[in-house]
Amino acid sequence: MESDYLAHDAIGLADLVRRREVSRRELIDAAISRAEAVNPAINALVLKDYDTARIRASRDEGRMLGDGPLAGVPFLIKDLGTPVAGLPMTMGSRHYRHFIPGIDAPVVTRAKAAGLNLFAKTSTSELGQMPYTEPELFGACRNPWSLDHTPGGSSGGSAAAVAAGIVPVAHASDGGGSIRIPASCCGLFGLKPSRGRTPHAGAPSVGELGVDHVVSRSVRDSALMLDLFSNADSAAPGSFLNVTREPCKPLHIAYVTESMLAPSLSGDARAALDDAAQLAASLGHHIEPVSLGIDFNAVRHAFLTLWSVTAEALVLHADRITGRKPARHEFELPTWTMAHVGRKLGERGLPAALEEQRRVTARLTDLLSRYDVVLCATLAAAPIKIGEMVPTDFERLQMRAVTAFPFEALMKKTLAEASNKAFAWAGCTELFNLSGQPAMSVPLYWNARGLPVGVQFATRDGGEATLLRLAAQLEAARPWFDRRPPLRHAR
Repeated sequence: MESDYLAHDAIGLADLVRRREVSRRELIDAAISRAEAVNPAINALVLKDYDTARIRASRDEGRMLGDGPLAGVPFLIKDLGTPVAGLPMTMGSRHYRHFIPGIDAPVVTRAKAAGLNLFAKTSTSELGQMPYTEPELFGACRNPWSLDHTPGGSSGGSAAAVAAGIVPVAHASDGGGSIRIPASCCGLFGLKPSRGRTPHAGAPSVGELGVDHVVSRSVRDSALMLDLFSNADSAAPGSFLNVTREPCKPLHIAYVTESMLAPSLSGDARAALDDAAQLAASLGHHIEPVSLGIDFNAVRHAFLTLWSVTAEALVLHADRITGRKPARHEFELPTWTMAHVGRKLGERGLPAALEEQRRVTARLTDLLSRYDVVLCATLAAAPIKIGEMVPTDFERLQMRAVTAFPFEALMKKTLAEASNKAFAWAGCTELFNLSGQPAMSVPLYWNARGLPVGVQFATRDGGEATLLRLAAQLEAARPWFDRRPPLRHAR
Protein backbone atom coordinates (compact mmCIF):
# COMPACT_ATOMS: atom_id res chain seq x y z
CA MET A 1 0.00 0.00 0.00
CA GLU A 2 2.85 2.42 0.80
CA SER A 3 4.09 2.72 -2.79
CA ASP A 4 0.53 3.32 -3.99
CA TYR A 5 -0.03 5.85 -1.21
CA LEU A 6 3.09 7.85 -2.14
CA ALA A 7 2.20 7.76 -5.83
CA HIS A 8 -0.93 9.89 -5.44
CA ASP A 9 -1.77 13.41 -4.39
CA ALA A 10 -4.83 14.12 -2.23
CA ILE A 11 -7.18 14.30 -5.22
CA GLY A 12 -5.79 11.00 -6.48
CA LEU A 13 -6.26 9.30 -3.10
CA ALA A 14 -9.86 10.55 -2.89
CA ASP A 15 -10.51 9.14 -6.37
CA LEU A 16 -9.24 5.72 -5.22
CA VAL A 17 -11.69 5.82 -2.33
CA ARG A 18 -14.60 6.80 -4.57
CA ARG A 19 -13.75 3.96 -6.98
CA ARG A 20 -13.56 1.59 -3.98
CA GLU A 21 -10.01 0.61 -4.90
CA VAL A 22 -8.94 1.45 -1.36
CA SER A 23 -10.86 1.99 1.87
CA ARG A 24 -10.71 5.02 4.12
CA ARG A 25 -9.30 2.84 6.88
CA GLU A 26 -6.53 1.61 4.58
CA LEU A 27 -5.64 5.22 3.77
CA ILE A 28 -5.33 6.35 7.37
CA ASP A 29 -3.41 3.19 8.25
CA ALA A 30 -0.99 3.94 5.41
CA ALA A 31 -0.51 7.51 6.61
CA ILE A 32 0.07 6.43 10.21
CA SER A 33 2.46 3.69 9.10
CA ARG A 34 4.42 6.22 7.07
CA ALA A 35 4.42 8.66 9.97
CA GLU A 36 5.75 6.09 12.40
CA ALA A 37 8.46 5.11 9.93
CA VAL A 38 9.80 8.61 9.19
CA ASN A 39 8.77 10.91 12.04
CA PRO A 40 11.51 9.69 14.42
CA ALA A 41 13.99 11.12 11.89
CA ILE A 42 12.26 14.40 11.03
CA ASN A 43 10.29 15.19 14.24
CA ALA A 44 7.45 16.84 12.31
CA LEU A 45 4.46 15.60 14.32
CA VAL A 46 4.05 16.96 17.85
CA LEU A 47 0.59 15.63 18.73
CA LYS A 48 -0.92 12.37 17.50
CA ASP A 49 -4.61 11.54 17.42
CA TYR A 50 -4.33 8.21 15.62
CA ASP A 51 -7.06 6.29 17.43
CA THR A 52 -9.72 8.92 16.75
CA ALA A 53 -8.75 9.07 13.09
CA ARG A 54 -8.96 5.28 12.79
CA ILE A 55 -12.40 5.31 14.37
CA ARG A 56 -13.58 8.01 11.96
CA ALA A 57 -12.31 5.99 8.99
CA SER A 58 -13.71 2.69 10.18
CA ARG A 59 -17.13 3.53 11.59
CA ASP A 60 -19.69 2.62 8.92
CA GLU A 61 -16.80 2.85 6.44
CA GLY A 62 -16.39 6.55 6.77
CA ARG A 63 -19.89 7.83 7.43
CA MET A 64 -18.34 10.21 9.95
CA LEU A 65 -16.17 11.63 7.16
CA GLY A 66 -19.09 12.18 4.79
CA ASP A 67 -18.82 12.27 1.02
CA GLY A 68 -16.89 15.51 0.49
CA PRO A 69 -14.38 15.93 -2.34
CA LEU A 70 -11.48 14.64 -0.20
CA ALA A 71 -13.37 12.14 1.96
CA GLY A 72 -10.97 9.78 3.72
CA VAL A 73 -7.75 11.59 2.79
CA PRO A 74 -5.37 11.89 5.80
CA PHE A 75 -4.62 15.46 6.85
CA LEU A 76 -2.46 17.40 9.32
CA ILE A 77 -3.05 20.72 11.09
CA LYS A 78 -0.26 23.11 12.03
CA ASP A 79 -0.10 23.56 15.81
CA LEU A 80 -0.28 27.36 15.71
CA GLY A 81 -3.33 29.54 16.15
CA THR A 82 -5.66 27.09 14.37
CA PRO A 83 -7.64 25.37 17.11
CA VAL A 84 -9.01 21.85 16.81
CA ALA A 85 -11.71 21.30 19.42
CA GLY A 86 -10.57 18.93 22.15
CA LEU A 87 -6.90 18.82 21.12
CA PRO A 88 -4.08 20.79 22.78
CA MET A 89 -2.82 23.83 20.87
CA THR A 90 0.70 24.39 22.18
CA MET A 91 1.91 26.80 19.49
CA GLY A 92 5.36 25.42 20.27
CA SER A 93 5.32 27.12 23.67
CA ARG A 94 5.56 25.84 27.23
CA HIS A 95 2.92 28.35 28.31
CA TYR A 96 0.32 27.02 25.88
CA ARG A 97 1.12 23.32 26.14
CA HIS A 98 -1.96 22.50 28.26
CA PHE A 99 -4.34 24.85 26.43
CA ILE A 100 -7.23 22.88 24.89
CA PRO A 101 -9.60 24.94 22.69
CA GLY A 102 -13.29 24.11 22.73
CA ILE A 103 -14.09 25.01 19.13
CA ASP A 104 -12.65 24.37 15.69
CA ALA A 105 -11.09 27.14 13.61
CA PRO A 106 -13.02 27.87 10.41
CA VAL A 107 -10.41 26.17 8.21
CA VAL A 108 -10.62 23.08 10.41
CA THR A 109 -14.41 23.07 10.05
CA ARG A 110 -14.03 23.34 6.28
CA ALA A 111 -11.37 20.63 6.17
CA LYS A 112 -13.65 18.28 8.08
CA ALA A 113 -16.58 19.16 5.80
CA ALA A 114 -14.41 18.16 2.82
CA GLY A 115 -13.93 14.73 4.44
CA LEU A 116 -10.28 15.17 5.38
CA ASN A 117 -9.25 12.91 8.26
CA LEU A 118 -7.19 14.87 10.80
CA PHE A 119 -4.81 12.56 12.65
CA ALA A 120 -1.97 14.72 14.00
CA LYS A 121 -0.67 18.26 14.48
CA THR A 122 2.63 19.56 13.11
CA SER A 123 5.54 21.39 14.68
CA THR A 124 6.09 25.14 14.48
CA SER A 125 8.57 27.61 15.87
CA GLU A 126 7.38 29.05 19.18
CA LEU A 127 4.35 31.26 18.39
CA GLY A 128 5.50 31.26 14.75
CA GLN A 129 8.21 33.78 15.56
CA MET A 130 11.11 32.24 13.63
CA PRO A 131 11.61 31.23 9.97
CA TYR A 132 12.97 27.87 11.14
CA THR A 133 11.32 25.18 13.30
CA GLU A 134 13.38 24.42 16.40
CA PRO A 135 11.06 24.93 19.39
CA GLU A 136 12.63 24.18 22.75
CA LEU A 137 9.42 22.40 23.76
CA PHE A 138 9.65 19.71 21.09
CA GLY A 139 13.16 19.94 19.64
CA ALA A 140 14.25 20.62 16.09
CA CYS A 141 12.16 19.56 13.11
CA ARG A 142 14.39 18.33 10.29
CA ASN A 143 14.36 18.56 6.51
CA PRO A 144 13.76 15.22 4.75
CA TRP A 145 16.16 16.29 1.98
CA SER A 146 18.97 16.51 4.54
CA LEU A 147 18.41 15.87 8.23
CA ASP A 148 21.15 18.32 9.15
CA HIS A 149 19.17 21.17 7.60
CA THR A 150 16.04 23.08 8.53
CA PRO A 151 12.70 22.52 6.78
CA GLY A 152 12.10 26.25 7.27
CA GLY A 153 9.36 27.78 9.36
CA SER A 154 7.15 28.46 10.86
CA SER A 155 5.16 25.74 9.02
CA GLY A 156 8.23 23.51 9.09
CA GLY A 157 6.45 20.48 10.53
CA SER A 158 3.77 20.52 7.83
CA ALA A 159 6.32 20.92 5.04
CA ALA A 160 8.61 18.20 6.41
CA ALA A 161 5.65 15.82 6.75
CA VAL A 162 4.49 16.42 3.17
CA ALA A 163 8.00 16.14 1.74
CA ALA A 164 8.54 12.89 3.67
CA GLY A 165 5.32 11.40 2.27
CA ILE A 166 3.26 11.28 5.47
CA VAL A 167 0.50 13.21 3.68
CA PRO A 168 0.28 14.78 0.22
CA VAL A 169 -1.03 18.10 1.56
CA ALA A 170 -1.05 19.72 5.02
CA HIS A 171 -2.38 22.88 6.62
CA ALA A 172 0.04 25.80 6.93
CA SER A 173 -0.15 29.50 7.71
CA ASP A 174 1.87 32.51 6.58
CA GLY A 175 2.44 35.75 8.49
CA GLY A 176 5.90 36.56 7.15
CA GLY A 177 6.66 33.75 4.71
CA SER A 178 5.70 30.71 6.76
CA ILE A 179 4.10 28.85 3.84
CA ARG A 180 6.61 29.90 1.18
CA ILE A 181 9.81 29.51 3.23
CA PRO A 182 9.24 25.84 4.18
CA ALA A 183 7.90 25.10 0.69
CA SER A 184 11.19 26.36 -0.71
CA CYS A 185 13.24 24.38 1.81
CA CYS A 186 11.33 21.12 1.25
CA GLY A 187 10.77 21.12 -2.52
CA LEU A 188 7.02 21.75 -2.29
CA PHE A 189 4.43 24.08 -3.77
CA GLY A 190 3.33 26.78 -1.34
CA LEU A 191 0.75 29.46 -2.12
CA LYS A 192 0.04 32.34 0.25
CA PRO A 193 -3.46 33.54 -0.67
CA SER A 194 -4.59 37.16 -0.77
CA ARG A 195 -5.40 38.81 2.55
CA GLY A 196 -8.94 37.84 3.51
CA ARG A 197 -9.25 35.03 0.96
CA THR A 198 -9.32 32.38 3.69
CA PRO A 199 -10.47 32.79 7.30
CA HIS A 200 -7.63 33.46 9.74
CA ALA A 201 -9.15 32.96 13.17
CA GLY A 202 -6.01 32.12 15.09
CA ALA A 203 -3.45 34.23 16.91
CA PRO A 204 -3.63 38.03 16.79
CA SER A 205 -1.96 39.42 13.66
CA VAL A 206 -1.41 43.17 13.80
CA GLY A 207 -1.52 44.60 10.30
CA GLU A 208 -3.40 41.52 9.10
CA LEU A 209 -0.18 39.83 8.04
CA GLY A 210 -1.35 36.23 8.52
CA VAL A 211 -3.29 33.94 6.22
CA ASP A 212 -4.09 30.21 6.30
CA HIS A 213 -3.71 27.70 3.49
CA VAL A 214 -1.57 24.59 2.79
CA VAL A 215 1.72 23.21 1.51
CA SER A 216 1.38 20.47 -1.10
CA ARG A 217 3.18 18.23 -3.53
CA SER A 218 0.86 19.10 -6.42
CA VAL A 219 -0.53 22.40 -7.67
CA ARG A 220 -4.03 20.97 -8.11
CA ASP A 221 -4.23 19.94 -4.44
CA SER A 222 -3.40 23.51 -3.41
CA ALA A 223 -6.03 24.83 -5.82
CA LEU A 224 -8.73 22.52 -4.49
CA MET A 225 -7.87 23.39 -0.90
CA LEU A 226 -8.20 27.08 -1.82
CA ASP A 227 -11.67 26.33 -3.18
CA LEU A 228 -12.54 24.59 0.08
CA PHE A 229 -11.02 27.20 2.40
CA SER A 230 -12.06 30.39 0.57
CA ASN A 231 -14.50 32.79 2.15
CA ALA A 232 -17.68 32.90 0.09
CA ASP A 233 -17.49 36.67 -0.35
CA SER A 234 -13.90 36.51 -1.65
CA ALA A 235 -14.15 33.60 -4.09
CA ALA A 236 -13.17 34.25 -7.69
CA PRO A 237 -15.58 33.28 -10.48
CA GLY A 238 -15.19 29.59 -11.22
CA SER A 239 -13.21 27.15 -9.11
CA PHE A 240 -9.50 27.45 -8.55
CA LEU A 241 -9.14 23.78 -9.36
CA ASN A 242 -10.63 24.40 -12.80
CA VAL A 243 -8.16 27.16 -13.63
CA THR A 244 -5.26 24.72 -13.20
CA ARG A 245 -6.65 22.90 -16.25
CA GLU A 246 -6.76 26.06 -18.35
CA PRO A 247 -3.90 27.21 -20.59
CA CYS A 248 -1.74 29.99 -19.20
CA LYS A 249 -1.64 32.94 -21.58
CA PRO A 250 1.72 34.72 -22.12
CA LEU A 251 2.38 36.89 -19.08
CA HIS A 252 4.37 40.10 -18.66
CA ILE A 253 6.68 39.17 -15.77
CA ALA A 254 8.68 41.70 -13.74
CA TYR A 255 11.99 39.97 -12.96
CA VAL A 256 13.35 41.21 -9.62
CA THR A 257 16.81 40.23 -8.43
CA GLU A 258 16.88 42.59 -5.46
CA SER A 259 17.49 40.84 -2.14
CA MET A 260 14.79 42.89 -0.40
CA LEU A 261 15.32 42.63 3.39
CA ALA A 262 18.38 40.42 2.95
CA PRO A 263 21.78 42.07 2.27
CA SER A 264 22.39 39.90 -0.81
CA LEU A 265 21.31 36.76 -2.66
CA SER A 266 23.51 33.66 -2.62
CA GLY A 267 24.72 31.93 -5.76
CA ASP A 268 22.07 29.25 -5.25
CA ALA A 269 19.28 31.82 -5.03
CA ARG A 270 20.48 33.65 -8.14
CA ALA A 271 20.88 30.39 -10.05
CA ALA A 272 17.34 29.36 -9.11
CA LEU A 273 16.00 32.74 -10.21
CA ASP A 274 17.85 32.73 -13.53
CA ASP A 275 16.69 29.17 -14.20
CA ALA A 276 13.06 30.11 -13.51
CA ALA A 277 13.28 33.19 -15.73
CA GLN A 278 14.71 31.12 -18.58
CA LEU A 279 12.02 28.46 -18.15
CA ALA A 280 9.25 31.08 -18.13
CA ALA A 281 10.69 32.73 -21.24
CA SER A 282 10.82 29.35 -23.01
CA LEU A 283 7.09 28.97 -22.26
CA GLY A 284 6.31 32.23 -24.04
CA HIS A 285 6.27 34.71 -21.16
CA HIS A 286 7.87 38.13 -21.50
CA ILE A 287 10.54 38.66 -18.83
CA GLU A 288 11.62 42.20 -17.98
CA PRO A 289 14.20 43.07 -15.30
CA VAL A 290 12.69 45.55 -12.86
CA SER A 291 13.69 47.37 -9.68
CA LEU A 292 10.94 47.59 -7.11
CA GLY A 293 11.94 51.11 -6.07
CA ILE A 294 11.13 50.41 -2.41
CA ASP A 295 12.93 51.64 0.72
CA PHE A 296 13.64 48.26 2.26
CA ASN A 297 15.01 49.75 5.48
CA ALA A 298 11.62 51.34 6.04
CA VAL A 299 9.91 48.06 5.16
CA ARG A 300 12.10 46.19 7.63
CA HIS A 301 11.28 48.61 10.43
CA ALA A 302 7.55 48.49 9.68
CA PHE A 303 7.45 44.71 9.57
CA LEU A 304 9.39 44.31 12.82
CA THR A 305 7.13 46.82 14.54
CA LEU A 306 4.01 44.89 13.54
CA TRP A 307 5.69 41.58 14.41
CA SER A 308 6.72 42.78 17.86
CA VAL A 309 3.24 44.03 18.74
CA THR A 310 1.84 40.65 17.71
CA ALA A 311 4.43 38.96 19.96
CA GLU A 312 3.41 41.21 22.83
CA ALA A 313 -0.22 40.10 22.46
CA LEU A 314 0.67 36.40 22.40
CA VAL A 315 3.20 36.52 25.24
CA LEU A 316 2.55 39.33 27.69
CA HIS A 317 -1.23 39.06 27.26
CA ALA A 318 -1.34 35.27 26.91
CA ASP A 319 -3.80 35.10 29.80
CA ARG A 320 -6.48 36.47 27.48
CA ILE A 321 -6.22 33.19 25.57
CA THR A 322 -5.26 30.63 28.21
CA GLY A 323 -6.61 32.24 31.38
CA ARG A 324 -3.16 31.91 32.98
CA LYS A 325 -0.70 34.68 33.72
CA PRO A 326 2.42 34.37 31.53
CA ALA A 327 5.76 33.65 33.21
CA ARG A 328 9.29 34.17 31.87
CA HIS A 329 10.29 30.50 32.17
CA GLU A 330 7.37 29.48 29.94
CA PHE A 331 8.74 31.23 26.84
CA GLU A 332 11.95 31.06 24.84
CA LEU A 333 14.22 34.03 25.45
CA PRO A 334 14.01 35.49 21.89
CA THR A 335 10.19 35.31 22.02
CA TRP A 336 10.08 36.93 25.46
CA THR A 337 12.45 39.65 24.24
CA MET A 338 10.41 40.38 21.10
CA ALA A 339 7.30 40.75 23.24
CA HIS A 340 9.05 43.36 25.39
CA VAL A 341 10.20 45.17 22.25
CA GLY A 342 6.56 45.27 21.23
CA ARG A 343 5.55 46.76 24.57
CA LYS A 344 8.35 49.34 24.65
CA LEU A 345 8.75 50.34 21.00
CA GLY A 346 6.09 48.65 18.92
CA GLU A 347 2.94 50.32 20.18
CA ARG A 348 4.46 53.78 19.88
CA GLY A 349 5.71 53.04 16.37
CA LEU A 350 2.51 51.39 15.20
CA PRO A 351 0.96 54.37 13.33
CA ALA A 352 4.15 54.91 11.31
CA ALA A 353 4.42 51.18 10.58
CA LEU A 354 0.85 51.03 9.31
CA GLU A 355 1.48 54.09 7.13
CA GLU A 356 4.57 52.39 5.63
CA GLN A 357 2.44 49.30 5.04
CA ARG A 358 0.02 51.47 3.05
CA ARG A 359 2.89 52.98 1.01
CA VAL A 360 4.35 49.57 0.16
CA THR A 361 0.94 48.24 -0.81
CA ALA A 362 0.34 51.22 -3.11
CA ARG A 363 3.77 50.83 -4.73
CA LEU A 364 3.26 47.12 -5.44
CA THR A 365 -0.30 47.71 -6.61
CA ASP A 366 1.01 50.26 -9.11
CA LEU A 367 3.74 47.89 -10.32
CA LEU A 368 1.25 45.07 -10.77
CA SER A 369 -1.05 47.29 -12.78
CA ARG A 370 1.72 47.27 -15.40
CA TYR A 371 2.95 43.67 -14.99
CA ASP A 372 0.99 40.46 -14.57
CA VAL A 373 3.42 38.80 -12.18
CA VAL A 374 6.57 39.52 -10.19
CA LEU A 375 9.32 36.87 -10.12
CA CYS A 376 11.74 37.12 -7.20
CA ALA A 377 13.59 34.97 -4.67
CA THR A 378 11.76 33.03 -1.96
CA LEU A 379 14.86 32.79 0.22
CA ALA A 380 18.26 34.44 -0.01
CA ALA A 381 19.97 31.03 0.18
CA ALA A 382 19.41 27.28 0.31
CA PRO A 383 18.18 25.73 3.58
CA ILE A 384 20.43 26.56 6.52
CA LYS A 385 21.73 23.97 8.98
CA ILE A 386 19.91 23.10 12.19
CA GLY A 387 21.09 25.44 14.95
CA GLU A 388 22.65 27.97 12.61
CA MET A 389 20.38 30.79 13.78
CA VAL A 390 20.09 29.84 17.44
CA PRO A 391 21.23 32.83 19.55
CA THR A 392 24.81 32.76 20.76
CA ASP A 393 25.65 33.08 24.46
CA PHE A 394 26.48 36.76 23.92
CA GLU A 395 23.20 37.37 22.08
CA ARG A 396 21.29 35.71 24.89
CA LEU A 397 23.08 37.94 27.39
CA GLN A 398 21.98 40.98 25.37
CA MET A 399 18.40 39.74 25.34
CA ARG A 400 18.36 39.27 29.11
CA ALA A 401 19.73 42.78 29.54
CA VAL A 402 17.04 44.20 27.27
CA THR A 403 14.18 42.66 29.22
CA ALA A 404 15.71 43.57 32.59
CA PHE A 405 16.73 47.11 31.60
CA PRO A 406 14.52 48.16 28.66
CA PHE A 407 16.57 51.13 27.54
CA GLU A 408 15.45 52.19 24.09
CA ALA A 409 18.93 52.41 22.53
CA LEU A 410 19.92 48.94 23.76
CA MET A 411 16.59 47.51 22.68
CA LYS A 412 16.93 48.92 19.15
CA LYS A 413 20.50 47.62 18.87
CA THR A 414 19.53 44.11 20.01
CA LEU A 415 16.51 44.01 17.69
CA ALA A 416 18.59 45.17 14.71
CA GLU A 417 21.26 42.52 15.29
CA ALA A 418 18.77 39.71 15.79
CA SER A 419 16.67 40.68 12.76
CA ASN A 420 19.75 41.04 10.56
CA LYS A 421 20.58 37.43 11.31
CA ALA A 422 17.11 36.20 10.32
CA PHE A 423 16.62 38.46 7.32
CA ALA A 424 20.03 37.53 5.87
CA TRP A 425 18.44 34.21 4.97
CA ALA A 426 14.67 34.77 5.13
CA GLY A 427 14.13 38.36 4.03
CA CYS A 428 12.37 37.95 0.68
CA THR A 429 8.81 37.00 1.66
CA GLU A 430 7.67 39.62 4.16
CA LEU A 431 6.92 42.23 1.51
CA PHE A 432 3.83 40.37 0.29
CA ASN A 433 2.51 39.87 3.81
CA LEU A 434 2.63 43.63 4.25
CA SER A 435 0.87 44.23 0.92
CA GLY A 436 -1.55 41.32 1.33
CA GLN A 437 -1.05 40.22 -2.28
CA PRO A 438 -0.90 36.52 -3.18
CA ALA A 439 2.51 34.93 -3.63
CA MET A 440 3.74 31.40 -4.20
CA SER A 441 6.98 29.44 -3.94
CA VAL A 442 7.51 26.97 -6.77
CA PRO A 443 10.05 24.08 -6.56
CA LEU A 444 11.95 24.29 -9.83
CA TYR A 445 15.60 24.09 -8.72
CA TRP A 446 17.83 21.87 -6.57
CA ASN A 447 21.41 22.90 -5.84
CA ALA A 448 24.57 20.82 -6.24
CA ARG A 449 24.09 19.35 -2.74
CA GLY A 450 20.60 18.17 -3.63
CA LEU A 451 18.78 20.80 -1.56
CA PRO A 452 15.65 22.50 -2.95
CA VAL A 453 15.69 26.24 -3.65
CA GLY A 454 12.26 27.60 -4.52
CA VAL A 455 11.44 30.74 -6.47
CA GLN A 456 8.66 33.20 -5.67
CA PHE A 457 5.95 34.60 -7.92
CA ALA A 458 3.47 37.27 -6.78
CA THR A 459 0.57 39.03 -8.43
CA ARG A 460 -2.13 41.62 -7.80
CA ASP A 461 -4.62 41.28 -4.97
CA GLY A 462 -7.19 38.58 -5.71
CA GLY A 463 -5.11 37.15 -8.53
CA GLU A 464 -4.63 33.59 -7.27
CA ALA A 465 -6.08 32.23 -10.53
CA THR A 466 -3.19 33.81 -12.46
CA LEU A 467 -0.64 32.24 -10.13
CA LEU A 468 -2.29 28.82 -10.24
CA ARG A 469 -2.45 28.77 -14.06
CA LEU A 470 1.24 29.68 -14.19
CA ALA A 471 2.13 27.14 -11.49
CA ALA A 472 0.31 24.36 -13.34
CA GLN A 473 2.16 25.27 -16.53
CA LEU A 474 5.53 25.25 -14.72
CA GLU A 475 4.66 21.95 -13.05
CA ALA A 476 3.90 20.37 -16.43
CA ALA A 477 7.10 21.74 -17.96
CA ARG A 478 9.35 20.79 -15.01
CA PRO A 479 7.53 18.06 -13.01
CA TRP A 480 8.54 17.75 -9.36
CA PHE A 481 5.87 15.48 -7.88
CA ASP A 482 7.90 12.27 -8.17
CA ARG A 483 11.08 13.90 -6.92
CA ARG A 484 11.21 12.66 -3.34
CA PRO A 485 13.87 13.08 -0.66
CA PRO A 486 16.09 10.19 0.40
CA LEU A 487 15.83 11.11 4.11
CA ARG A 488 19.58 11.30 4.52
CA HIS A 489 22.15 13.28 6.44
CA ALA A 490 24.11 15.92 4.54
CA ARG A 491 27.75 15.14 3.88
